[in-house]
Amino acid sequence: MSTPTHSQITAALAQVNDPEIKRPITELNMVDSVVVAESGEVAITVLLTVAGCPLKETITRDVTAAVTAVPGVTGVDLTLGVMTPEQRAGLKEVLSGGKAEREIPFAQPGSLTKVYAIASGKGGVGKSSVTVNLALAMAKTGLRVGIVDADIYGHSVPAMLGIADARPTQVDDLIMPVPTASGVSVISIGMLKPRRDQVVAWRGPMLDRALVQMLSDVYWGDLDVLLLDLPPGTGDVAISLGQHLPSAEVVVVTTPQEAAAEVAERAGTMASMMHQRVVGVVENMSFLTLPDGSTMEVFGTGGGDRVAETLSQRFGYDVAVLGRIPLDPALREGGDVGKPIVDADPTAAAALELTKIADALIGRGRGLAGMQLGLTPSAKF
Repeated sequence: MSTPTHSQITAALAQVNDPEIKRPITELNMVDSVVVAESGEVAITVLLTVAGCPLKETITRDVTAAVTAVPGVTGVDLTLGVMTPEQRAGLKEVLSGGKAEREIPFAQPGSLTKVYAIASGKGGVGKSSVTVNLALAMAKTGLRVGIVDADIYGHSVPAMLGIADARPTQVDDLIMPVPTASGVSVISIGMLKPRRDQVVAWRGPMLDRALVQMLSDVYWGDLDVLLLDLPPGTGDVAISLGQHLPSAEVVVVTTPQEAAAEVAERAGTMASMMHQRVVGVVENMSFLTLPDGSTMEVFGTGGGDRVAETLSQRFGYDVAVLGRIPLDPALREGGDVGKPIVDADPTAAAALELTKIADALIGRGRGLAGMQLGLTPSAKF
């Protein structure tokens, strides 16, 4: 068997993506050296972005597997080094496209990322559970999905995904979102706190700055869908979102009871005031299926329909009920243990309904509401 060539090894390494940045390690200049011996032994040095890279084992496994698969390779000797400050600065320039000033990529003309803000009028309606499960259902179709846990005071998305203690890698002042086993990338204010139990006690300007940081200081790469888990109500974050991401479309989550439906209408109206389109309503905890197959409407009935009908009349366009998620203890339990029901029990009724809602959102075309089209008025002759 012939000795593998340097170009063959480089080509194999080009198939290995950094697990956080999701781009080839060769493109990111992470491959420092490749030496191929006549015996077929290959010595490789790969530079990590930071010394404490949380996914160095993944990089080790993927590099070793890719190089071992090259015909003629008899062994792989992998050394992990660390980038110098100059090399990190170069990486940052690669990731930012050479732009000195950071910007929100999803707000730029021509962005192809669908942005959905998951909103509710009040807490306790399962908005975060809906967000997490929709993200996982979308990722299962092969889409690249990200979540911004914008519920600054009540951030719960990391715990629901089983990454509550994870911390993002930082390249200078550029932050890498935390990847999950399902492929969804996540950032949350909870990941940026020094301690998990630290309380966030911020007012308007700080809330706005936190939202902008999670959108612009984080390297998201090329996402197909970005979901934002908003705080309940119509406060500062909802206003900031409308200002910074006017093209975001809003999904309103409610429960069937009258009190929840009334405040959910306000959340939808706030979105419209910020010139965002409400694309649908999700009714959570719609009913409980009893052992004999009958159903019990624990929280009443009609809330989702009322919200959709009211918003349709108010806005002058159709706001549909995207789905009615049954009350299922497994949905709550999955969030508590970091194994959402869409992954843990995909055939459960709640998981199937959440998947149906995700499919409906995926199937929607990219709207023009709030988009900057990059047009300038022409002179009249």
